[in-house]
Amino acid sequence: MKKRLLWLLPIVLLFVAYLIPVPKKDAVELYDGSDKKLIDGLSAFRKLPTRTIHTQGYDWTYLALGNGPKTILFLHGMTGGYDFWWQQMNAFSPDYRVVSVTYPPVDNLSDLGKGVVAILDKERIGSVIVVGSSLGGYLTQYLLATYPQRVEKAVLGNTFPKNDLYEEANHTRITVAKLMPEWAVMNALRGNLESQVIPASESNPLAKAQLLENTYGRMTKAQFLARYQCVIDTFQPIDGKQTKIPLLILESDNDPLIFPQLRTQLKQYYTTAQVYTFHQKGHFPYLNAAKEYNAILRSFLGNPS
Repeated sequence: MKKRLLWLLPIVLLFVAYLIPVPKKDAVELYDGSDKKLIDGLSAFRKLPTRTIHTQGYDWTYLALGNGPKTILFLHGMTGGYDFWWQQMNAFSPDYRVVSVTYPPVDNLSDLGKGVVAILDKERIGSVIVVGSSLGGYLTQYLLATYPQRVEKAVLGNTFPKNDLYEEANHTRITVAKLMPEWAVMNALRGNLESQVIPASESNPLAKAQLLENTYGRMTKAQFLARYQCVIDTFQPIDGKQTKIPLLILESDNDPLIFPQLRTQLKQYYTTAQVYTFHQKGHFPYLNAAKEYNAILRSFLGNPS
């Protein structure tokens, strides 16, 4: 009888593996910098009351601050959340209305765009200045193409144009990730952040704490995989040589997540865009080079009135 039951052992072990929870650690616990003002600033920002809207089958969490005449919409990347933009929202909320959103596990650009527009409609916001980074920059391009009347200006930060390279490079990894338990997916993501992304971001303590926190339970496997599907989703972008919408491309010369050829293609497609290149700031300059990032934004945005 015991021998007959041995075949069940691998199934039981696999089942148990899937029940192992993702360990929980927050940014305060993960922060190892000497300047406590930064992590205290993030903690204070997170105490501001967020809002929720149910649309496209999910609850969307977002934060709206300020009462300025113009609105800035901040859109994060694959491993981000609304609070990744806390330094920009604090800096610009005295002069602008600012909105930032955390994406639920929506796996296509169409629903992602509809969710963002639903938030703007709920807040009675007509048009916005969109600042997007990575996936958020790709989503910004989608909004430009699909809702051009809602976009006054756009910032395409550390992002990429429509391409097949990411799907080709990650197809096998994502197929395996779909089968892996959540803790294992987050372990793999954490390893990539620690070996490539964080060092390229000057090993900045704040960037490190916020990025690793998402792998310790603040982001789910479902959100991560859905956001990847949005990265490889396709659409017809605006004519980058004819658009009248002011554009700014932000890039880093050592970005480990945006292939160099894609950075080149982005600039070649949006020929009307201004371009600013951060030196050795990695994929998240709005976290680890916030003062420089904010200064460039202010120069591009001009007078808020």
